[in-house]
Amino acid sequence: MHPLTLKDPNMNTLNHSQQQQQEQEEYIFKSNSPAVLVPENTTLPDFVLRDAEHFSDKVALVEVMTGMKLTYGEVARETRRFAKALRSLGLRKGHVVVVVLPNVAIYPVVALGIMAAGGVFSGANPLALAVEIRKQVLDSSAKILVTNGLTYETKVKDFGIPVIVIDNDNTEQCHSSDAIRWTKLLEASDRAGGNFIDENVLESDLCALPYSSGTTGISKGVMLTHRNLVSSLCSTLSNVGPEMVGQVTTLGLMPFFHIYGTTGICCATLRNKGKVVVMGRFEPRLFMHALITHEVTFAPIVPPIMLAMVNNPVIDEFDLRKLKLKSVMTAAAPLAPQLLSAFEAKFPGVVVQEAYGLTEHSCITLTHGDPSHIAKRNSVGRILPNIEVKFIDPETGLSLPRNTHGEVCVRSQSVMQGYHKNKEESERMIDEEGWLHTGDIGYIDDDGDVFIVDRIKELIKYKGFQVAPAELEDILLSHPSVQDAAVFGITDEMAGEIPVGCVVMKQNAEESEEEIMNHVASNVASYKKLRVLHFVDSIPKSQSGKIMRRLLKDQFNSSSIISQLHQI
Repeated sequence: MHPLTLKDPNMNTLNHSQQQQQEQEEYIFKSNSPAVLVPENTTLPDFVLRDAEHFSDKVALVEVMTGMKLTYGEVARETRRFAKALRSLGLRKGHVVVVVLPNVAIYPVVALGIMAAGGVFSGANPLALAVEIRKQVLDSSAKILVTNGLTYETKVKDFGIPVIVIDNDNTEQCHSSDAIRWTKLLEASDRAGGNFIDENVLESDLCALPYSSGTTGISKGVMLTHRNLVSSLCSTLSNVGPEMVGQVTTLGLMPFFHIYGTTGICCATLRNKGKVVVMGRFEPRLFMHALITHEVTFAPIVPPIMLAMVNNPVIDEFDLRKLKLKSVMTAAAPLAPQLLSAFEAKFPGVVVQEAYGLTEHSCITLTHGDPSHIAKRNSVGRILPNIEVKFIDPETGLSLPRNTHGEVCVRSQSVMQGYHKNKEESERMIDEEGWLHTGDIGYIDDDGDVFIVDRIKELIKYKGFQVAPAELEDILLSHPSVQDAAVFGITDEMAGEIPVGCVVMKQNAEESEEEIMNHVASNVASYKKLRVLHFVDSIPKSQSGKIMRRLLKDQFNSSSIISQLHQI
């Protein structure tokens, strides 16, 4: 089924006269708010830590589990120390540093220190397998890796590049003599001379290389410059008035290795001199304790956490009247209308903001953040300042008018420079006019509210994490008994979506469905593993050989198979 047939009955369809008119007019939509100034010749660390000295004694980050705190004075000082230490190790402009850490208070210091030294920060999931981390290290041509003691000993000690191990009192200790200890490195750097920054770092230089699956499902490095991220923050924070500086306490639960955590949480909060309450994982009792004890006012989360807040009996152990929470922002996965209603009923007065963004656009693109306009329920909000959006027919490329479903395309200073070492995919993602093609289907209504209704791309969003079907299909096909395979996502109340596999087995194969699922699980991080697998006679494909995942998904949802499936 073509995405444009998935319409609301009230949506417009284009007749012949409208198509003729469309050929003479391009529909480009902008923010209802005025443009905001993006400072020139500014690096991301300079932008984020500007005026930090005026807040030197204010707590910038605090860890829920350990109580460890960093003030703004310490963040600024440690960022400079680490940048200088990296320079002493030979890091130069454009060199990539891969960071494999859980959410800890020192994380933004590490990321900003890399950038201040002229390097390129590339966060990796600490839950990933060693083979997955190695792949990112090799693809990015990383010069240095930063991690903790446990990850060093179990995953990355033999990668062949220098490894800096965070070794303060609140992380696992590393016993290997080959590792570079964080504390000793910084102390040695303090005794040495030299500058802590590369004076030639420009706003046009790369500063971040997060990895995203994009539209094709193969993990790729997203090249982001200082200008990309500074402009993104200017747009995102455009509705935060001066009276809010230093007043917001943000929950730092979303993974910091993800652009949502790095830019949307850490950098945005530090720029406005708020406080980040750092959590490494979600556990209901600890979560509620953190919200109340640290008086969190803003919580960026994902729908599965909202579901737990509504349904988990642990939540009812707490006096919800003690909450200082004013708003939550949900992104990375769709928010079901019934969940929104249930959340609002249980937490009256807590504003739910939906947001939409992607790594290739430096994080948030659409949001409910404008206090002058209450966005409609189940929309992802309005277009942020300095951003242009259009909705195109995926087949013709023509832009479409309001209230008409089309692929969301975005143009702004926040659009990535392209995919690392992948010109072909870069050109497919960004056209000659600078439009970033998101692969998502949506529309804008008469009031400027944007709705995301479907997606062309096949990525599965499991608890907010991206799971690429193509990667899992490759692993399935590597099994000697598998003849053909397809992977897609189906809706799940707890996870948002779960990965499902359909497999054609070779003749005389004896493995069970569970054994094939275990084969996948042994080759990927836990969040990527198949939750459901079913043996089938054939995989439907188009004439061009592409797997017809939507057809498979529709057949799957309408069959009686669902009640009979293995699900673990």
